[in-house]
Amino acid sequence: MVHTYEVLVDIKEYSDQISTSFQHGTERYEIDAESREKADGMAFKQAKTDHPKGTEYDVRVTRLLR
Repeated sequence: MVHTYEVLVDIKEYSDQISTSFQHGTERYEIDAESREKADGMAFKQAKTDHPKGTEYDVRVTRLLR
């Protein structure tokens, strides 16, 4: 059975390879998946697509929506 999960992903992006300055933000996704583990993986892939310069991704499934 497929459920909809709310997944938050904290993303850290460095401005360039030699700089120590970075941007930090959180993206919220609603992911349709069969399990929390699959929702976690799908959100990670989506965050990498949305933020290709990201260097750190902290994914957490926060709640079941449907």
